[in-house]
Amino acid sequence: MRPFFKTWLTICLLMPLAAHATNREQRLPNVNGFTPKSHASAPSNKGKQVKHTTLSSTDRSKLVPPMATKESSNVLSRAVNVLGTPYRWGGSSPSKGFDCSGLVQWAFARNGRALPREVREQFLVGREIDSDNVKPGDLLFFDTGSKGASHVGIALDHETFVHAPRTNGVVRIERYTSSYWSRRYLGARRVE
Repeated sequence: MRPFFKTWLTICLLMPLAAHATNREQRLPNVNGFTPKSHASAPSNKGKQVKHTTLSSTDRSKLVPPMATKESSNVLSRAVNVLGTPYRWGGSSPSKGFDCSGLVQWAFARNGRALPREVREQFLVGREIDSDNVKPGDLLFFDTGSKGASHVGIALDHETFVHAPRTNGVVRIERYTSSYWSRRYLGARRVE
């Protein structure tokens, strides 16, 4: 992947996270046709009467989860910066290539977080997250044929993740909501 494209893609993906990390309010992305107004920057209501409403638990469950923390943003930045790196079984560095758990371990280690090397061990780290509450930086686990957690990636948002998918592949971004990945989805974990 060309360096210019990598830089451009990194900027496009991480600008919303950087804006949040600096406490700027912004409109969150439209997810499944729903853009939560409660998280958007509100226009000035000076001199206007404002009606406040309380969201029901059903409405709250439709809200997009808060944006990632600065730490999650740093982890994502590391992972996105190695897009296009070749897949290599047992690989755990940009120079030698990555397998899925090697990419995750490397990205977190660059942010001071030591994670186990194997997918099954990473599946035990942190706390379990409901699929409706996945945030950028959460780990997503899949069963790709070995009865249990056998693949891992890092969530970028409510639909996409960065991962090192397979032999002859490269580190890339895909939709984990696609039919292939959603059928194999096991769960998400948040490293805190």
